[in-house]
Amino acid sequence: MADTKAPPALPVRVPDARAARTVLLRRARELALVPALLLLMVLGAVVNDSFLTERNLISILGASAALAMVVLAESLVLITGKFDLSLESVVGIAPAIGALLVLPAAGSGWGTELPAALALPAVLVAGAAVGAFNGILVVKFKLNAFIVTLAMLIVLRGLLVGATKGKTLFGMPDGFYSLATTTFIGIPMSVWLAAAAFAAAGFVLKYHRVGRALYAIGGNADAARAAGIRVERVMLGVFVVAGTLAAVGGIIQTGYVGAISANQGNNMIFTVFAAAVIGGISLDGGKGTMFGALTGVLLLGVVQNLLTLAQVPSFWIQAIYGGIILVALMIARVTTGRAQD
Repeated sequence: MADTKAPPALPVRVPDARAARTVLLRRARELALVPALLLLMVLGAVVNDSFLTERNLISILGASAALAMVVLAESLVLITGKFDLSLESVVGIAPAIGALLVLPAAGSGWGTELPAALALPAVLVAGAAVGAFNGILVVKFKLNAFIVTLAMLIVLRGLLVGATKGKTLFGMPDGFYSLATTTFIGIPMSVWLAAAAFAAAGFVLKYHRVGRALYAIGGNADAARAAGIRVERVMLGVFVVAGTLAAVGGIIQTGYVGAISANQGNNMIFTVFAAAVIGGISLDGGKGTMFGALTGVLLLGVVQNLLTLAQVPSFWIQAIYGGIILVALMIARVTTGRAQD
C-alpha cells in the first residue's frame, strides 16, 4: 500500500515586523520635513506678500547654495561615524588662497598674479589638502576626529586672518564670482551645481558599492573591515572629498558676497550640523540620506528668510538654530528609538 503520509510543510517566512517598522520610521523621518516646508511656505505668504515671489524664492536658493555644499560634505563624513568641524574654516581659507594668488601685492595679494584658470583649481587643491591632512591624522594615526578637526578649525581661522592681514579681499577676476552671478533659466549656476552634487551623492550612496561601504563603516567599522571593505582608504577619501566640497562652497560664498572677509565661514558649522541633524543624518554614523540633508538645508534657508522678512534681529537666528537642533534630536529619539544613543 502506497505511503499516503503528507510531505512536511515548508516553513513560511514571516516578515520581520520590527525591520519593516524601522524602515518605515526612517522613511517617515526622511520625508517629515516636506510638510514642515509646505507649512512654512504658507506662513511666509501670510507674513509677507513678497515671500512667494519668484525673485524671493530664487534668492533663498542662491543664499542656501554654499551652505548646501558644506552640509553635503559634513553629511558624508557623519555617515561614516566621524566629524569634521574644520569645514567652516575651509570655506574661508581655500578661496582666500586663490584670491591671494591672483591679486597684486598692492591689492593685499601675494603678488604672483596668477590667472584665474590656475587659481581656481588651487582653491580645490587647498580644500582637498586640508581634508587629506585631517584624514591622515584621524585614519592613520587614530586620533579623535572631533579634537583633530576642532584644532584644524582654529589653525585655519588663524591662518586666514594672518594671510589676509585682517583685510577683506576683493577685485578678483570674474571667475571667482561666476557661480553666483551666472544664471541658467533665471536660476544661479551655484544652485544647479549644488543640486547636481546632491543628486550624484544620493545616487552613489544608494546604488554604488562605495555608498554602501560608507553606511557599513558608519554602522560598524570592524564588521565592514571583516567584510572586505578597505575602511581606511574609504574614510580617507571621504575626508578629501569633504574638504573639496567645502572649498567649492567657499567659492560660491565668495561670489554671493562679492568679497572674501577675514571671518568668512565663521560659525557656519553650527548651521551645517543643524541642517544635517534635522535632515536625519545620524551623529552616530550609518544612517541618513541626501534627500533628508537637502530638505534640512532648505528648511533653514526658508526659516532665515522668514525671520529676515519679519525683521527679526539677526542675533536671534543662531538661538533659533540651536533650538531647532534640540528639537530635531528629540524627534530622532522618538522616531528611531535607541538608534541615536
